[in-house]
Amino acid sequence: MTANSAAVVNPADAPIAIKLEALLNLQRIDSQLDEIRRVRGDLPEEVRDLEDEIAGYEARVKRFDEEISGLQDQIKQRKAATKEAEGLIKRYEEQQTNVRNNREYEAIAKEVELQRLEIQISDKKIKEAQYLIEQRNTEANVTRLRLDERRKDLDTKKAELDTIVAENEAEEKTLVTERETATQPVEDRLLTAYDRIRSNMRNRLAVVLVRRDACGGCFNTVPPQRQADIISHKKIIVCEHCGRILADVEGRAAVNA
Repeated sequence: MTANSAAVVNPADAPIAIKLEALLNLQRIDSQLDEIRRVRGDLPEEVRDLEDEIAGYEARVKRFDEEISGLQDQIKQRKAATKEAEGLIKRYEEQQTNVRNNREYEAIAKEVELQRLEIQISDKKIKEAQYLIEQRNTEANVTRLRLDERRKDLDTKKAELDTIVAENEAEEKTLVTERETATQPVEDRLLTAYDRIRSNMRNRLAVVLVRRDACGGCFNTVPPQRQADIISHKKIIVCEHCGRILADVEGRAAVNA
């Protein structure tokens, strides 16, 4: 075998003791990352909620503006219709002076009446649109005030979060790098199980030691024979009560805590 063809060790072929040591180390790193992220508290979620709320207010203001613009267009159209009707009335009234009989006069009078009715309708529609514009402007202004308040809240929350993140950024990056290295001796199947157990535990502990004859996660008693099996490192053993991986027995460990 040449130097360039060195064999790649399959994580699945690694001894159980090495896998347990790697999992215990991985748990240590993840617990440190959890603590760093716990310091942030609810800030990340609060920032996301504020961003969603702001997006909702912005969309609402946009809808108000679009509705107001549409109503203003309607007013312009109605005013144009009124002007056109007034022009027709003037023309019809001029025509009335030149009619030859009552029939023509009445026909023109009917057209004048129709145009006056059109003007009345336009005036009514204009007033309705102006009333709606006033309402929408009031609602839009209230929404803009809330939007400004939420933007200030968001700026404050972001500043708090940025400060906390900056304080721990270097340590977090180091731990993330360490985590990538720590996962290498563990096969994907075991990592998947580890992640699943962690996600189901309130304290996020998936790998623990047996301490004082009890599981380090749920504190239920671990029988002596089972402790002996754990110490032997011949297979992966989980707590019968909580399902956590029992990596070793404190005080008699071949794997360091």
